[in-house]
Amino acid sequence: MNVLAFLIPVALLLGLAGLGAFFWSMKSGQFDDLDGAANRILIDDEEDEDEERKE
Repeated sequence: MNVLAFLIPVALLLGLAGLGAFFWSMKSGQFDDLDGAANRILIDDEEDEDEERKE
C-alpha cells in the first residue's frame, strides 16, 4: 500500500507533464503545417540534381 502512495502522485505528475508538453507544442506552432512536411518528401530539388551533375 505504501507503493501506491508513491506511484499515484508520480503517475499524475507524469501525466500533467505530458499534457503540458502537448499544450506547449500546440501553442508554439508545432502542428501548424502537417501537409507541408508530408508533401516535401515527394518534391525533388532541382538545385540538388544540378550540383550532382556538375560533379
